[in-house]
Amino acid sequence: MAIGILLLTAVIALLGYLYLRMHRNMQHWQNAGIPCEEPHILMGNLKGVQTERSFLDIWMQYYKKFKGTGPFAGFYWFQRPAAFILEPFLVKHILIKDFNKFTDRGFFSNPEDDPLSGQLFLLDGHKWRSMRNKLSSTFTSGKMKYMFPTVVKISHEFVEVFGDMADKSSVIEVRELLARFTTDVIGSVAFGIECSSLKDPEAEFRVMGRSALSDQRHGALGIAILNSFPNFSRRMHLKMTPEHIEKFFMRIVRETVDFREKNNIRRNDFMDQLIDLKNNRLLKTETGEDTSLTIEEIAAQAFVFFAAGFETSSTTMGFVLYELAQNVDIQDRLREECKEVLAKHNGDLTYECIKDMQYLNQVISETLRLYTVLPVLNRECLEDFVVPGYPNYVIKKGMTIVIPSAAMHRDEKLYPEPNRFNPDNFEPEKVKNRDSVEWLPFGDGPRNCIGMRFGEMQARIGLAMLIQHFKFSVCDKTMIPIKYNKKTFLVGSESGIYLKVERV
Repeated sequence: MAIGILLLTAVIALLGYLYLRMHRNMQHWQNAGIPCEEPHILMGNLKGVQTERSFLDIWMQYYKKFKGTGPFAGFYWFQRPAAFILEPFLVKHILIKDFNKFTDRGFFSNPEDDPLSGQLFLLDGHKWRSMRNKLSSTFTSGKMKYMFPTVVKISHEFVEVFGDMADKSSVIEVRELLARFTTDVIGSVAFGIECSSLKDPEAEFRVMGRSALSDQRHGALGIAILNSFPNFSRRMHLKMTPEHIEKFFMRIVRETVDFREKNNIRRNDFMDQLIDLKNNRLLKTETGEDTSLTIEEIAAQAFVFFAAGFETSSTTMGFVLYELAQNVDIQDRLREECKEVLAKHNGDLTYECIKDMQYLNQVISETLRLYTVLPVLNRECLEDFVVPGYPNYVIKKGMTIVIPSAAMHRDEKLYPEPNRFNPDNFEPEKVKNRDSVEWLPFGDGPRNCIGMRFGEMQARIGLAMLIQHFKFSVCDKTMIPIKYNKKTFLVGSESGIYLKVERV
């Protein structure tokens, strides 16, 4: 009986301690005198996310509410006090000038128990630096040229399938078709596999691609714990990747690597480069570090390249077509540029040809401004940081940083008429005179998106091919204005993007 009472007392004491610690965490900004919203005890300032509000809604509303109050506002990322950045000068300090104090993202990853979480995007500290150095050579312009013919080949099939659908119905839901195109591209260059999702929307890779973005291992409570207490979660050997997704991608990578090595096959693609790194067992860095990759590390990098690469590019391309359908003059100008550049290159879509399509680049850049697929950048502070010129604004060691890039992109102080689609915002002279941190779809500084070149190349090829052959316009099923998906962290439409499509 006494033991039972003792155990009950210990449990009550532990729960009381946890509650007091949570309550203390949730008073950080109020005690510091920094403007913030009152947080929810579990969700912090993310209350209602995925049910009442999208992530984008939260970032936009918070930015508008606190813009002008200081260099940052107080925010609660679940249970963790966070600095919600409001001024470009502070963004530049975090991403570039004082990068060494903000190298980490602070997300949960646990490669030992959850191998696919050992991806470059989630790694921190020495593990991130080491992996970034290993992968830095895989996305050079020279490597892009090697992959270019593969993307062009798939784009021809894409146009055929697109044309067949347009012949059957003048109204097409373009978002899913674009995702099938980018799935086939990424599946080919990352895994060397003919995914065939263009021809079969229920092909295995397409199904797993959807699952990789939508399926979650945990509910709201589990996600809150992983994000609020990542170190504790690692000690408890928790995982975040759903079991069926881990098994599928680990199997595919093992089979691909084994087949290529046994048959001495090379395709000059991303997987080849990962295999080369795997076999560089005798190649050491100046510090004596082994630069080789394990099969688990290969799988993690291939997984993030696939999951991030197909979704971000297809979503951006979908929003490009959505805006072109509403702005026929811009669409006509873009089509004319594509025809003129192709004529100079004898009608062949070459690597140099794509680089010459300046207006296409402006259209994509403006789309990424209006529809920033990754709407925030996250960092973690590695040592106490006093904001220059604001001695009362201190970002504490271990604190989460939230940079609301999507909200900044719609700030009228940075972009005149910020809600209007205007590719002239990215005329070369304007880009030259604009601070790089005022346009952040790929981040900035040493931890920017390593796959940026490939993502841009993939989108340019797909759009150049489509705009040559088809004309896009709005129809009764086109959702204007767009409604955003509340369930996903990335920006995407709530339902499909329906457009009227005609052959040119």
